[in-house]
Amino acid sequence: MKAVRGIAVLALLTAMTGAIAQAYPSRPIRMISPYPPGGGNDILGRILGDKMSEGLGQRIVVENKPGANTIVGTEVLAKSAPDGYTLILLPSTFVTNPAFYPKLPYDTVRDFAAVGLVANSPQMMVAHPSAPVKAIRDVIALAKSKPGELSYGSSGNGSPGHLAGILFSMMTGAELTHVGYKGTAPAVNDVVAGHIPMMMSSMISVIPQVKAGKLRVIAVTTNKRLPVVPDAPTIAEAGVAGYEAGFWYGMLAPARTPDAIVKQLNIQIEHTLKQADVLEKFAAQGIEPYYSTPQDFAARIREELPKWSKVISASGVKIE
Repeated sequence: MKAVRGIAVLALLTAMTGAIAQAYPSRPIRMISPYPPGGGNDILGRILGDKMSEGLGQRIVVENKPGANTIVGTEVLAKSAPDGYTLILLPSTFVTNPAFYPKLPYDTVRDFAAVGLVANSPQMMVAHPSAPVKAIRDVIALAKSKPGELSYGSSGNGSPGHLAGILFSMMTGAELTHVGYKGTAPAVNDVVAGHIPMMMSSMISVIPQVKAGKLRVIAVTTNKRLPVVPDAPTIAEAGVAGYEAGFWYGMLAPARTPDAIVKQLNIQIEHTLKQADVLEKFAAQGIEPYYSTPQDFAARIREELPKWSKVISASGVKIE
């Protein structure tokens, strides 16, 4: 009798989940951007939200919840109802924050449901044309022969560019000196002016200077070459096997969001990333579309948490 009752309950829950998915969405969806309006994350969220709204039949409203290196907005999501009506789009700082902030107001793995990756923002190692480094082998040789004398800039302490440089040093034994700036623009300006020899930067921030001949691309940090600079090798193929420091954007929902709703949202992401107008807007932002299943995104989060924890712990870098 208990077995029969258990089967009946399971059947009822399955039917209820299906009914929820069929009725979803019946009202507008809130998508949190954990940054102020106008930035890359915000722009990307609005591009995705507008197109996904068409497929879902309900408007996706971007709500900015900036603060504490994305922690404020992420906490809002963690405490939201798991009904598919609150989502977040955020960058890969999601997997580096636990190493910088030991007492987060949420659990990075348990409190969220991965919906899917949506984009990559490629990074490049670039140098001033006069710098004595034209290839990765030059960077390694110079940094090893004169430890600490070769510097590189980034948009700030703990930024993706900074962490990409730390990972490079760890994997090569080449001792580089980091120069952190308050934003990407001043760092780019100093490299262009020759005040520092090179930097790690997002592609969109340096491509204009590369095309103008003011900066030289040494390599890209992704696991494959970039169409915009097809002659630039990846750091991995240039001799640092296994190196990758991608900067991604992904969508999350609260934990316990029904699988059927997560799947429905993921299908809309996949459809959206195939649309010509979306691809054109992504390209204008220097962003590559990158689709994944919820399972693949969840696996990537689990893999990158210990990777970046090790890098950050070994470097001793702190976010003030």
